[in-house]
Amino acid sequence: MLRSSRHAKILEIISTKEIETQEELCAELNARNLVVTQATISRDIRDLHLFKVAGIEKKYRYAYINDGESEISPKMKNLFRECVISVKAAKNLVVVKTLAGNGANAGAVVDKLNYSEIVGSVAGDDTLLIVCDSEENAAMIVEKINGFMR
Repeated sequence: MLRSSRHAKILEIISTKEIETQEELCAELNARNLVVTQATISRDIRDLHLFKVAGIEKKYRYAYINDGESEISPKMKNLFRECVISVKAAKNLVVVKTLAGNGANAGAVVDKLNYSEIVGSVAGDDTLLIVCDSEENAAMIVEKINGFMR
């Protein structure tokens, strides 16, 4: 099966079922006669920029939010607003505290914002660490992120 067809099927599955693990996603695809390995699913998850959000039936589920543009969709903006607890500067660093399990989600949004003052970022479970090119720009990023959340 072509990768694009498999990606479309993955997006269809995660939009209709709560899929918590790569193994579950493999099983769903295999049940639809699409034989895939966990390694393939891992690459597909990365390529599709899937991330985990809190589930209703399960603890977490895979989700996909993309408007096809480099801009932030309203749904992604709302997700960011809901999961961020605080944004603080510490020298040339910005520390974004999030609800548990949402550090990577916050990182995905900040990456899409594409602020030139950001050198890079690292996401943990409930924290996003943003490295800026100067202390002044770190303060500016805090203001920009707080403005984005309004």
